[in-house]
Amino acid sequence: YLQLPADLTKMHLTDNPHPQVTHVPSSQSGCSIASDSGSSSLSDIYQATESEMGDVDLTGLPEAPVDSEDEEEEEDEDIDRTSDPLLGRDVVRECLEKEPADKTDDDIEQLLEFMHQLPAFANMTMSVRRELCSVMIFEVVEQAGAIILEDGQELDSWYVILNGTVEISYPDGKSESLCMGNSFGITPSLDKQYMNGVVRTKVDDCQFVCIAQQDYWRILNHVEKNTHKVEEEGEIVMVKEHRELDRSGTRKGHIVIKATPERLIMHLIEEHSIVDPTYIEDFLLTYRTFLTSPLEVGNKLLEWFALDSLRDKVTRVVLLWVNNHFNDFEGDPAMTRFLEEFEKNLEDTKMKGHLRLLNIACAAKAKWRQITLQKPSRDSPLFFSLLGGSDKGFGIFVETVEIGSKAAEAGLKRGDQV
Repeated sequence: YLQLPADLTKMHLTDNPHPQVTHVPSSQSGCSIASDSGSSSLSDIYQATESEMGDVDLTGLPEAPVDSEDEEEEEDEDIDRTSDPLLGRDVVRECLEKEPADKTDDDIEQLLEFMHQLPAFANMTMSVRRELCSVMIFEVVEQAGAIILEDGQELDSWYVILNGTVEISYPDGKSESLCMGNSFGITPSLDKQYMNGVVRTKVDDCQFVCIAQQDYWRILNHVEKNTHKVEEEGEIVMVKEHRELDRSGTRKGHIVIKATPERLIMHLIEEHSIVDPTYIEDFLLTYRTFLTSPLEVGNKLLEWFALDSLRDKVTRVVLLWVNNHFNDFEGDPAMTRFLEEFEKNLEDTKMKGHLRLLNIACAAKAKWRQITLQKPSRDSPLFFSLLGGSDKGFGIFVETVEIGSKAAEAGLKRGDQV
């Protein structure tokens, strides 16, 4: 019985990656992409202050999903499904072996989830992948050394390797090995194309999906109708893809699939489609891979805060940022100063409810730390001031820290509770 590879999670780790795929260096992708305290959508803070904040307009801020026994059972079922590799292989195999006309929507979704991990599909939009999954044919070559394509043979399909390795021997004597996830065959054109070299299997049980030339050309060349390109000064700065989340047609819209860093930042305060409701959270989770400093975002937010029409949107972004990724601020003096300036802006504009939310979020996410500050003598200044105490009815907090002082160098910050 022919089977797909047991470890589907490692399909993209090929010896010879598809040339279109690029990998982010670990030095960039290894940054703090989630705070120690976890990511949420502020509902915990809202609930904690609901009784004392009747004046705050929380319209537009997301609600966190409430855990229930049903959801826990669903999660357990998902874990059971993913922990059984045999079940996963059987389901995908069954979908692949069906004729294109017999594939259901569920079959296509199963294949889509499987195929998006392969390098050959990496740079394609979701709608293109879905269309390709609906027309692909499954083929198996059982013996090693079998010739799949002869040199000069007319091509009629695009092939993607699901299991095994093939070798292409070129007329000039050079050879190339292609592994799981790589592709070979036609380009998206209706012109007659011929194979350059001989393609043969290197191992037993090589498995492929094949897409006919007519389908491959039609799908890749008609993708324009599903995309919207935003141009500025003659250059494309953003590409959006049209998606429909259900057949009713009520949940449809454009989702951002690529853009320049500047345009991605700007989209934070633009209207988001119903099919892309978590854009802000996704951006705050991933911006480290394409921006050199979080201040690039912070400075734009401060600039936009000055505009009345954008103030609420900017505040929502900052509150989500503080709540989901407080490490970005706690470990960076420049970002701490950004937060202090933003806090002052909230005070100046009398946005007391949002200011209270910001303070609660900072207090909830802050971590204990020990700071040692040495003085040359008893009479030497401290370079910081305190506020509060028993006579005030609340704890002792650092009110101000002199910039560039020993206290600041030691890591003391405004808002610290002693």
